[in-house]
Amino acid sequence: MGRAHEVRAASMAKTALMKSKKYSKWGKEILEAAKSGVPDPDMNQTLKKTIERAKKDQCPADVIKRAIEKAKGINSGAMKETTYEGMGNGNVAVIVECLTDNVNRTVSLVRTAFTKTGGNFGASASFMFERQAKFVFDGLSEDEAMEALLNAGCDFIDMSSDEDGYVTIVAAPENFTQIREALVSVKEDLEFETDEVNLFPTSLVDLDEDSKTKFDHMLQMLGEIDDVQAVHHNANIQEATDEE
Repeated sequence: MGRAHEVRAASMAKTALMKSKKYSKWGKEILEAAKSGVPDPDMNQTLKKTIERAKKDQCPADVIKRAIEKAKGINSGAMKETTYEGMGNGNVAVIVECLTDNVNRTVSLVRTAFTKTGGNFGASASFMFERQAKFVFDGLSEDEAMEALLNAGCDFIDMSSDEDGYVTIVAAPENFTQIREALVSVKEDLEFETDEVNLFPTSLVDLDEDSKTKFDHMLQMLGEIDDVQAVHHNANIQEATDEE
């Protein structure tokens, strides 16, 4: 069909992948908010605000509904959260978070993704990560952000800015909502490049081309497992930095 068709198809595939990752991120945030209280936005203000943000970002209604239903399943005991650790090809630390109604099925699929791509399933990896709240944005200077947080009495671990004007704030997970609300109260239409509570690596690992190819394959295999909710790793490669 020609080079032009191939370029368009590749572009469409990339766009679809970006949307899929964005929706997956919102699904996880909504699930976490629903688990933090009653899985009903009318009775859970954190969940309500998270859904409002997701809708503003054009997250589909079915993604929101599925996340809430999963939370209900957890509360009823029908679903179980499981976490697996291991080392991927190139000595990359990997943590896989799952939500499943069949642990035996899930662990088998996750193990296969590791072993078929040269990884070591079950190796300790959690010590190389910290769970933190992280915000990255522009539209407010570091001084303006600092003033907003101090006025709201927010505690945070670190704040910095780069040459492009992006401000980064790192905080304890329990301070996520208070910090976000403080920033948005100063600039209502503030757009965040990152605003999430997640596992972040304490150091990064560089990969050669062969290891990168195998590691990318593992991420692809994990991404195709319905039970997998998130994959965290410390590979220093741009193509694999997005959470699966």
